Amino acid sequence: ISTMNLILLRHGKAVDKHPDGDFSRPLVEKGRNQARNAAKLLKAAGLLPDIVLTSPLVRARQTAEEFCNAAGIPGATIQGWLACGMNPETAMGELAAFHDFKTVAIVGHEPDFSQLIQWILGANGGSIEVKKGTIASLRVSPPSRSGTLDYLIPPMLARSPD
Repeated sequence: ISTMNLILLRHGKAVDKHPDGDFSRPLVEKGRNQARNAAKLLKAAGLLPDIVLTSPLVRARQTAEEFCNAAGIPGATIQGWLACGMNPETAMGELAAFHDFKTVAIVGHEPDFSQLIQWILGANGGSIEVKKGTIASLRVSPPSRSGTLDYLIPPMLARSPD
């Protein structure tokens, strides 16, 4: 089983309500900035992903688009399993199909991401929170459950100094 660096990027800040429902909530400017800042930080650190996968929800797709543009990498691939309500076992099973990539980024939602991290690490529920715009990275070997948390960077630390 090959090891992959799995980067989790929670979507940026979005509008609270949309007439067409939760699926259609777009990012606000702060959310766009969070995505761009995450890209700049990972680019500066030499940690950009080889591929970006995103939830089909508007706010996640927009986060992925801003991230990829700011990072200067190809656009994201939409994956239905990343929509709200993602199951950790399903996620690891789906990620196994991307074993050819050294570093895979996924753009998605809460509480899905904190549950995925807790499940991989064997941590207690509620012990990890992934705020909007947070970047987390784990070393994993899908579909295996085990992994190591490399870093978790909240959006306030990903802000550019400029």
